[in-house]
Amino acid sequence: MIPTLETKRLILRAPKTEDFEAYAEFMAGDRSKGVGGPMDRAAAWGGFVGDAGQWVLLGYGFWIVEEKSSGKPAGQVGFWHPDHWPEVELGWTMFEGFEGLGYAHEAAQEARKFGYEVKGWGPIISLIVTGNARSVTLAEKLGATFERDWQSPAGHKAMLYRHPAPEALQ
Repeated sequence: MIPTLETKRLILRAPKTEDFEAYAEFMAGDRSKGVGGPMDRAAAWGGFVGDAGQWVLLGYGFWIVEEKSSGKPAGQVGFWHPDHWPEVELGWTMFEGFEGLGYAHEAAQEARKFGYEVKGWGPIISLIVTGNARSVTLAEKLGATFERDWQSPAGHKAMLYRHPAPEALQ
């Protein structure tokens, strides 16, 4: 049900229970503020299985990004669209030790290609928590441009970045 995608250095695949340790460690730290953290293990487990469950309910979700050379989970990349989101979002998180290697860029490009070519979506968005300079840099490297400020119903502020249309990437 969850397709496997590959890049030169990565495998985007379905989550496995053994990936939970890396996920829980990330969600327990301050770097997880933009994706609902920090949170304890119980809450992290709910998020982990919820991410996987999106594939069943929506036909898309987050992949685990696996580093081919080590076989370790390096992060998550994929799509998110809760009922209170303005539209489908491409999101990414890299686990500790895997930042700054270009993995998020590589994985996000492959995920976006899937969204455009397989799902038939038009220009998608990325919502970036205000102040997350690394994610802004990545979004801009992907060709996304700032469109507007956005606030979730819970009051969380973010910047909405619009990715280029599929035909602009040809």
